Amino acid sequence: MKRRLFVYGIIVLCFGVITALAADMLSGTWKQNMAKSKYDPANLAPKSATTKWEAVGADGLKWVADGVDAQGKPTHAEFSGKFDGKDYPVKGIPVEDTRAYKRIDDFTYEFLSKKAGKVTTTSHMVISRDGKTRTFTTTGTDAEGHKVNNTAVYEKQ
Repeated sequence: MKRRLFVYGIIVLCFGVITALAADMLSGTWKQNMAKSKYDPANLAPKSATTKWEAVGADGLKWVADGVDAQGKPTHAEFSGKFDGKDYPVKGIPVEDTRAYKRIDDFTYEFLSKKAGKVTTTSHMVISRDGKTRTFTTTGTDAEGHKVNNTAVYEKQ
C-alpha cells in the first residue's frame, strides 16, 4: 500500500514538473528573425517584432507584442486568456478582436483569430525541442480581405 502511494506521488510530481517546464518553453521574450520569416503578401511584413509570453495559472497565458509595422509605425498588442479554445479579446490589432488558443502538446499550439465573430486566420505555433526557436505559421484571409500565408520565426532572448 505504501509503495503504491509512493508511486502515485511520483507520478503526480512528474506531471507537475512537466507542466511547469511546458509553460517555461513558451514563457519569455522572443524576437522575430526577419531574415528567416516569410510573408505573403510581402508588403505587409513588419519591420520588427518582439513578443513577451507569460504563463498565468495552470492553463493561462499573457502575451504582449511590440514592433514596427510595414509602414514604419510602432505597434503594441496584448492578449490574456487560456488554452481552452474559447474566444478572448485582443487589444491593439485592428484586423482581429478575439483569439482562441489550444495547446496541442508541450511544443505545439494553435489559435484562431476572429473579427466580429468570423474566423479570419488560423495559426500554428511550434517551439523547437531545445526551446530556442518558435515558428509561427498563419493562413487565411484577414479582416481587410488580404489572403495571408505567413511564416514568422522567433528566437528566444
